[in-house]
Amino acid sequence: MSVNKAILVGNVGKDPEVRYLDSGIAVATITLATTERGYTQANGTQVPDRTEWHNIVAWRGLAEIAEKYIKKGSQIYVEGKISTRKWEKDGVVRYNTEIVAENIQMLGRRPDDASSEAHAAAPKTPSNEAPAPSESSDDLPF
Repeated sequence: MSVNKAILVGNVGKDPEVRYLDSGIAVATITLATTERGYTQANGTQVPDRTEWHNIVAWRGLAEIAEKYIKKGSQIYVEGKISTRKWEKDGVVRYNTEIVAENIQMLGRRPDDASSEAHAAAPKTPSNEAPAPSESSDDLPF
């Protein structure tokens, strides 16, 4: 058995680049920054924050959702698989490692300028919170 699974939570570095293939299939490329917080070692040495940039590729409907709702600075959760492409250009072999997204969820605050209708169609984030209590006094236990 083998597993190829990547889970990332980070901030989008720039608006997604979306293109459509001749067949009409949407492909989105998203740059995502994840930051490992710095710390102080026992001997007092400061280790600074370390930011890693990831290339995310989303296909079809997921790419269309990215095009509509994901913007520079958005915080997102990405689940997918690691994929490395290899090609040759000018006699030099090149590699690109990317995350092929299987699931993307918006996190954080909703932008103020977006309509509530747009957010109804946006992916939802899982929540462990209980639903808000009803405003009706009939539901009160006393």
